[in-house]
Parts: sequence; structure tokens; C-alpha cells
Amino acid sequence: MASFVPVPAGSDFPIQNLPYGVFSTKDNERRRVCVAIGEHVLDLSAVADFYPESVRESLQSTSLNLLMGLGHESWAVVRKITTELLLKGSKLEQNSPLASKALIPQSTVEMHLPAQIGDYTDFYSSIHHATNVGIMFRGKDNALMPNWKYLPVGYHGRASSVVVSGTPINRPYGQTLPVDGQPPVFGPCRLLDFELEMAFFIGGPENKLGERINVDDAWKNVFGFTVMNDWSARDIQKWEYVPLGPFTAKNLGTTISPWVVPVAALEPFLVDNFPQDPSPFPYLKHQQKFNFDIKLEVSIKPENKSEKVICKSNYKNLYWTVLQQIAHHTVTGCNVRPGDLMASGTISGETEDSFGSMLELSWKGTREVDLGNGEVRKFIKDGDEVIIRGYCENNGLRIGFGECAGKVLPAIAFS
Repeated sequence: MASFVPVPAGSDFPIQNLPYGVFSTKDNERRRVCVAIGEHVLDLSAVADFYPESVRESLQSTSLNLLMGLGHESWAVVRKITTELLLKGSKLEQNSPLASKALIPQSTVEMHLPAQIGDYTDFYSSIHHATNVGIMFRGKDNALMPNWKYLPVGYHGRASSVVVSGTPINRPYGQTLPVDGQPPVFGPCRLLDFELEMAFFIGGPENKLGERINVDDAWKNVFGFTVMNDWSARDIQKWEYVPLGPFTAKNLGTTISPWVVPVAALEPFLVDNFPQDPSPFPYLKHQQKFNFDIKLEVSIKPENKSEKVICKSNYKNLYWTVLQQIAHHTVTGCNVRPGDLMASGTISGETEDSFGSMLELSWKGTREVDLGNGEVRKFIKDGDEVIIRGYCENNGLRIGFGECAGKVLPAIAFS
């Protein structure tokens, strides 16, 4: 397939990708649904008349929620027609005034959160990350908690502080315990960290309260994937997480890429699911492949200096699949809704250069991470920009997620 829209070599956004996003421009501040193609966005509201009436309202909306709610059959129709419109010789290419209006350079648009996120759940599904953290805090013999291989561990996060790439993050204040056995202190977080994650948006008709989503049907509820940085205040987390888990250490901000890559674009990169032992309970067991070879990397860019890649990992390192995550999330009858966001948890590999957080890379602050130019880090400093990228690549085809970036600003002082 070749598009009439130029796609530079190495672009994240060839015609085989067509990730969804929401954008606005200076001369039109209304938010609109789009797909990325090369260095442009295609404004789907401008070309909505090419689509069946059943999907037009969703393409003319200010978020992706309506499209997410239509279900997988409608997603396939929209993707098919969008691809056809962008092919060489298409009706859109032949209508040059419409093409000029609908195709807008990415350099001139502002990207927004792709959906109104009703709920946000963060899982803990990387066995290498869970093992590393367990070794640090409990020792090698008790690295994994007894429940870890029996269910996808997770917690409910804060949807209101999920932000789009490029949004600055202020260093948070909180209570910490610098010295065990001494009283806590209050002040700015000292051990600010990133977490290399991916997330997916729930789609499809929502299940009603009391209804479960079967693991074999859960693929129908996966609209698409995005890259995530779940910012974490490690010293605040250490003091507050007992007995109910993460709270203010995790609600300071969660950054996602503006682009949502549909599952159809990732299918050429399917790989075997991670081996599971013991075998999961029947409600979590599925034969369908739903694991992907997505290459991930994290860079840190100190203020006024060049960025340095500090780790490389891969989505295929996840022990629990998103189908299992959905099945477990709803096994109680919990209802999920289009636009809900579910994250993977930190994605670490087996080797030290594939660890997906500063907590692991610095091994709880006992090692320095070299950023070049005389810069080293144990945790994130003010002025640092953390940039996460993800892409699939095979036989010359690259499917990317765009950047997930955020710069850390100093803590806002109390007046």
C-alpha cells in the first residue's frame, strides 16, 4: 500500500498504522478526531461524508469515546475507509480542495488527550519488574508475592491526572520517612521516578454491572494501545503504601502519548504469550495470541543538554495479557466503559539495560546512571525531560506510537 501523502523513511506513521488522536489548531480551537499519516493528521470530521451514517457522529466528536463505544465491527469499517481515502488515486486525492483542508501538518496542531478517561487501572504485569522490586525489598527468596502468578495484580489509579505528552509535571510534596524508626518529615519528593509502561483503551459496548467479560471475548473490548509514563514518588510511596497501596505517590501525573494505535496495526507483530506456570484458573486461560513485539526505550534529557537513551525493553516481557487483565477486572461483575484506561505496569526485561524505572536502574539508589556530558542520575532531577518511545519493526515496516514526554518542574512552594 502506498499513500498519496508523503511518509518519510523511518516515520512512526505509515498508512499501515493510522493511529487515532484528537487535535485542535490555532485557527480552530474545536477538538477534532484524526489519524496520523506521515507528518500530517487527517481530520476525520472533514471527510466524515465518506463514511456510513452509523459512524459519522463519532468522527465528528471532540473525543474518541463515541468511536470506542461503537465496537470492533465499526472500527474495522472506519479503518478500511480511512485507508482507502489515503491511497494513491483515491477520491480524496482527486478532490484537492478537500484534501488541502483535511490534511494538516502535525507541526501546526496541538494534540490533546484522545479520550475522556472515566476510570484508570494500573496493573503490575511484568515478572522481571516485580521480581526486581521484590528482591530489593524482601530478598531473593521472597521476591514474588504468593498471589502474583495466580492473578493480574493491579490498583485503581487517578484518571483526572492523566495528561497528554508534553505536559510538564511538578515535583510533588508529601510525607516521607528518611530514617527508619524516626518520625516522618514533610517536603518535596526527593526520589522522583518514571515507569516505562504501555496502556490500552477500553472500547466496545460496555458490560452492565454484574456482567463479566469472558477472556475469549475480551479482544472485542481492546480499542488500541498507547505509550505511558506513570510518574512515581518513591520516597512518598514507601511511607504511605501500607496497608492500602499507592496513593499520592502515584496521583501527581500520568503521561500518555497522544496517539492510540489500533490492534489491527499491531497484528503483524503478534508473538507467543508469555509462558505461565502454574496454569491460570479457567476464567483467565486463553489460547489466542495477544502479545506483541513492541520495542520500547526511555531517554532522559537534562535541561539544555542532549538526551541519552538509558534503557530498552519490550512489551512482550509482560507475563499477563490484556485479555487476562480484562477478564480479571470484570470477574466480580465490575462494569468497564469506553474510554477507560488500563496500564501494564512497569515493563522490564531480564538484563540491567532493560529495566524500566530508575528504582531498578539505580538499584534503589546504590548505582549511578550515566547520562553523558558529565551527568549522572539515581532519580529524576528538576529540569529533566523523560521521553518514552515505542515502535514495532519488521521487514521494513515500522509502526510507532509517537513520543510520550514530560519535563519535571520544581515543586510549587506553599505560600
